[in-house]
Amino acid sequence: MITFLEGTLEESWPGRLVINAGGVGYEVTVPLFGDEVFGQIGGKTKVLTHHHIREQEQTLYGFPDEAARDLFRLLINHVSGVGPKVAMSILSGMAAVDFKDAVVGGDILTLSKIRGLGKKTAERIVLELGDKVGVKDAWKAQSVQSTLTPEAAAKNDALLALISLGYKQVEAQKAIEKIPADLVRPDEMLRAALRLLQG
Repeated sequence: MITFLEGTLEESWPGRLVINAGGVGYEVTVPLFGDEVFGQIGGKTKVLTHHHIREQEQTLYGFPDEAARDLFRLLINHVSGVGPKVAMSILSGMAAVDFKDAVVGGDILTLSKIRGLGKKTAERIVLELGDKVGVKDAWKAQSVQSTLTPEAAAKNDALLALISLGYKQVEAQKAIEKIPADLVRPDEMLRAALRLLQG
């Protein structure tokens, strides 16, 4: 599994990059962000990736940060009828924070304005992410993170990471509550919670 690419940005097109990593040119499909989010042609770049394998093809999807990749994975793994292309349209059509606010607020109208999404898909996203997966509460907490203690904010970040990996909110929450109190960083909490869940 390819989790990131680091190398020279050889080509940059709307929705597509070519990265020279160790003498191999990797084509990466990316959301339509503004120019130079991934750097300038000829310069060094690092792109987080999701390696998507289907019967007939393999595609690398690229993201500038963990939040965008986690949201992409959440969409393709937890919303029926949403595949990589629709997930990329969502990331291209709306900032991740605005998308989360729309899901938390049940704003079907705003979501259905994204190219490639209709009203039915928007309703399914709100229903399946908000109610079935249970990210709504975690996203709500994330939006008011400035009022959370650093420990509560770190726990919330670890919880969101576990949900994006496919764990149900209830089991992820239980694992987070069991981790040792001396762990304070989200990545440490995540590793400890994964050990508990897999143990």
